[in-house]
Amino acid sequence: MYNFPSKLLENAVNELSKLPGIGRKTALRLVLHLLKQDSAIADALGESIIKLRKEINYCKLCHNISDSEICLICSNPQRDQGIVCVVEDVRDVMAIENTGLYKGVYHVLGGIISPMEGVGPGDLNFDSLIGKAAKGEIKEIIMALSATMEGDTTNFYLYKRLKEFQITISTIARGISIGDELEYADEITLGRSIMNRTPYENMLKG
Repeated sequence: MYNFPSKLLENAVNELSKLPGIGRKTALRLVLHLLKQDSAIADALGESIIKLRKEINYCKLCHNISDSEICLICSNPQRDQGIVCVVEDVRDVMAIENTGLYKGVYHVLGGIISPMEGVGPGDLNFDSLIGKAAKGEIKEIIMALSATMEGDTTNFYLYKRLKEFQITISTIARGISIGDELEYADEITLGRSIMNRTPYENMLKG
């Protein structure tokens, strides 16, 4: 426990330490750093967070974070709308985009099925994807979820929902090690995993 000389300082540290990966010691260091900076820097930080929270949108087509109703990827006429890469969250979109190798669009689930954490299919963005598949708008779905038990469970659930449609269902090649989170894969490995994707049915046979 810290004996804070100021309630304002204590409140700021308490709020920052609520963020993932930031303990009270790190929060205190960040707050003290901000106090040493010009007030305009702290103002800009605060305003950017408030503006982000109030004005951010989620693309109505893919659920990616966006500044408008339709994100820049979905609205890009050069992207192949018939190829949909299914990912857990926006960090995975950013990781795959950094490879520069994928030219389709995305579908952000907003998480993965995890009974231990109380996350079921109804908590994720499955229905809009199934709706697109039912309308014949998709020719291939690439399941690019982390190589974890939860990721595999989500892949299998999605496969069962999609297998009745005339769609190619593939999964990224296992250049991603078992247990790895997608966002931490290096760009070359991730890019190769996308380009060398394999039919999901092959995974079931293995």
